[in-house]
Amino acid sequence: MPQPSKRAANARPAAMVDVAKLSGVSQKTVSRVVNGEPHVSSEVQAKVLAAIAILNFRPNSAARALASARTRTIGFVYTGSALFGPSAMAVGVERAARNAGYTIAVVHTRDGTPGSVRVAFDDLIGRGVDGIVVSEPADDLRPDDLPTNGIPVLSLDMNAAVDTDWIMVGADDRSGARQATEHLIELGHRSISHIAGPQGWATSQNRILGWRDALTEAGLQIPEPLRGDWSAASGFAAGERLASTGVTAILSANDDMAIGAIHAIEVSGRTVPQDVSVIGIDDIPLAAYLHAPLTTIRQDFDKIAHEGMSRLLDVIEGRPLETRRFAVPTQLVVRTTTGAPIR
Repeated sequence: MPQPSKRAANARPAAMVDVAKLSGVSQKTVSRVVNGEPHVSSEVQAKVLAAIAILNFRPNSAARALASARTRTIGFVYTGSALFGPSAMAVGVERAARNAGYTIAVVHTRDGTPGSVRVAFDDLIGRGVDGIVVSEPADDLRPDDLPTNGIPVLSLDMNAAVDTDWIMVGADDRSGARQATEHLIELGHRSISHIAGPQGWATSQNRILGWRDALTEAGLQIPEPLRGDWSAASGFAAGERLASTGVTAILSANDDMAIGAIHAIEVSGRTVPQDVSVIGIDDIPLAAYLHAPLTTIRQDFDKIAHEGMSRLLDVIEGRPLETRRFAVPTQLVVRTTTGAPIR
């Protein structure tokens, strides 16, 4: 591709016609590439993108919105949690949107309740967003009670019990919790407690179900789970209660609570994993570098965001969608906080 002469400082900004001329294609083809439309060969796309880079072409977003009847903006309803999982998915959503030529309009809810989510939806609908992503406690959300005005919605928390046309993509939490519990059973544990997440989250409920599934199949007693709030402090409080019991293993609904529980067990004078095995869920970056590296269930947060956003963008842009629900598989990562119980 020939190199254009250096543009004068006062030259007009590059237009689509300039990109078409330099790349040797029609303006319609340039428009297709800019708008991420299908049916453009990789060779032609490469030529157009190269011309865009050379000319420093910047599409007129207002014109594009008028032409397509879209704002190319996706709303993101988010609690603003500092926890690793929600934060990692938020980064993935923003990256996927940007790569597809969309911007993100974030609305932080006050408390994650259905009422605050409704306010967030009203706000985003008023801005004319093309789609909405929800990262909230899905158990408390009832899609039929939330206004969408026909705008497609993606939930990043799986709730199989809800009958909705929302797209739902998340980790296969039930399978992951079951896998974690089966690992403890295979090591020989027969007294396995669970530190659950807060009520109202589909994530919490699915992990409780997976833990119960494994215990039921093994014919083991199912104790009442202790509730935490995802924080290490709540895991410590639950660990204090469990340290004085005869429990030999604990499944924590996330890594932060597992870390808190381990500290409480050690403060009580017991050791991990000699006296009590502990396993978490998430595989946060810190998990592998603790004084006792944490056995955990790894979630692929990038894949969750990618799979969810791919489906949302398919709906927005009129492409066929095979399924609106997708559970991303998890992976057991065995480290040093789990072991066989002392006989």
